[in-house]
This record gives sequence, C-alpha cells and structure tokens, in this order.
Amino acid sequence: MQILIATGNKHKLSELSRLLPAFLPSGEKIEYKGLADFSLTLPEETGTTLAQNAQQKALYAAQQSGLLALSDDTGLEVDYLNGAPGVHTARYAGNACNSHANNEKLLRALTGVPIPQRTAHFSTVACLAWPNGKTKLFEGICPGHIATTYHGTNGFGYDPLFIVDELGKCFAELTADEKNAVSHRGRAFSKVRDFLLAGNKLLS
Repeated sequence: MQILIATGNKHKLSELSRLLPAFLPSGEKIEYKGLADFSLTLPEETGTTLAQNAQQKALYAAQQSGLLALSDDTGLEVDYLNGAPGVHTARYAGNACNSHANNEKLLRALTGVPIPQRTAHFSTVACLAWPNGKTKLFEGICPGHIATTYHGTNGFGYDPLFIVDELGKCFAELTADEKNAVSHRGRAFSKVRDFLLAGNKLLS
C-alpha cells in the first residue's frame, strides 16, 4: 500500500515516515511517497485555520494521485503576541521568507519581554484524505516558552527558539527521537499511527 505524504520537503518526509508504521496489521507493507514522486506541487494555502490548510493539502494530494494522502499544518501561537504567528507561522516574516527571518522577527517582537511572559505552544493538525473526499483529522499540542537567544543546532524552523516546558530545552537541542516523543507533530502523528494500526478499512 502507498500513502502520499503531501510535502516536497525531503527532511519533513523523512521525519514523518519515521513516525508512521511500516506495515498494516494485515502484514502489508506501507510505502510512503512524497509530492516529488508524482511531480506535484501544492496550491497556495488559503485556509484561516490549521485544520482547513491541512485538509486542503491532503485532499489535493489524494485527488491528484489517487492515493490515500496525509498532510499537516503547524502553528506557533505566542500568548504575548495574541496568538501570532498562528496560521502564518511558516511565512511570519513574509511569503518569501526563510526560517532565520522568521526567528529574527519573533525575537524582535519579544524584545525585553521576560521569560515568564513568553509562553507559547505549537499545534499540529494532521489530515488523512481519501480520493473520494473523505477526511479525518488528528491534533497534537506542545506547550513551551520562547527563548531569548538561539539554542542547539538540530531541527528546523523555530526549533532553536522554542523551549519545551517538560524538558527545559529547545527542540534544536534534542535528537530526532527525543523531539518526536514530545513534539506537537509527534503527538499528532502518533494518533495517525494508532489509526493506521487499528486495522481500519483505509480505502473504503
């Protein structure tokens, strides 16, 4: 069985594949594909919520490929910034921005704000979509704080700035397995994993 993970990012494809089962309960092997395998690119996100964006991407991938497709959307919500950057997390510093620009803008926005007031959380909404239009959503949340300086060299995005409350470390200071055990994405995809392993009639 093939499942299309709706991303063109090889790093993300690898990370998500590690979170998901290699076999169905029947013993059938699951092969995870990326958008590049089908020469697909996702349309511009137009949703106003993480769930809408995840559904939009997963449905597009499923209908274009004819496969069960999986997508997710992630948002960082900073309490001091009234929930920003939220749905605009990936393009916080502009449509053509990179992770460094996003991080720098976040640090500037929190200049002088003490750690107790830098509370935040990451949310991930994952969506499984079938070519017939059926969808199922899964959510994971990770609470934390925004650091005042960069820490660690692992991961991507806001990982050098996001302190995981239960560990007292930034995501970028964790190994991939440590991050997956506590992260918003890891928690959302563990629910996807449980769903796949429950023996559901995936193609019905």
